[in-house]
Amino acid sequence: MPPTRIILIRHGETAWNAERRLQGHIDIALNTEGERQADALAGALASERFDAVVSSDLQRALQTALAVAGIHGIAVQTDPALRERCYGAFEGLLYADIEQRYPAEFAAWQARDVDSMVPDGERRAETFRQFYQRSIAGILAWAHRHPGGTVAVVAHGGVLECAYRAALGLSLETPRTFKVMNASINRFTVAQGKLVLDSWGEVAHLRQGALDELP
Repeated sequence: MPPTRIILIRHGETAWNAERRLQGHIDIALNTEGERQADALAGALASERFDAVVSSDLQRALQTALAVAGIHGIAVQTDPALRERCYGAFEGLLYADIEQRYPAEFAAWQARDVDSMVPDGERRAETFRQFYQRSIAGILAWAHRHPGGTVAVVAHGGVLECAYRAALGLSLETPRTFKVMNASINRFTVAQGKLVLDSWGEVAHLRQGALDELP
């Protein structure tokens, strides 16, 4: 099967990114800055040729994907496999509040215990390992559908982190030492069922800073 190019994009900024409130599966829209970033991103990718534009079904990713696809006159396909990690009871809370309310679980999360369970909330939480397996399988499935093509995948900071780790063979337990920026362009090739990193963190199209949501 010929290699597939994946252009992996993190959604534009939301108000909750700006105030360090954990989103997970809560469906938050882009803020004004995020909309500006999405438009700038679309302009930066205007000369690319895409066989498909695929997005998480959460609106912050979908809004970003619609800006990209609109320039190319193609429809956006959505896939819940590309959603951010589900954080259960942590969702909707400021990081400082999570630490105060759930000190043991917060400590395990920050220590990168990839099999630690977050308390369930309105939705059932995922471990990091479960999330990693789900998101990588989602990306590879779209590559498999478009052999030899180019697919824009618009997702979330956690999904981008998983792709970076998969491509470089990084242990899931190691600290995240790389930035995952809003509306960044990150280029991969999928060859023989494996992700290969070609470039990371392109943000020259964003004149203002893009926020990195720390894990």
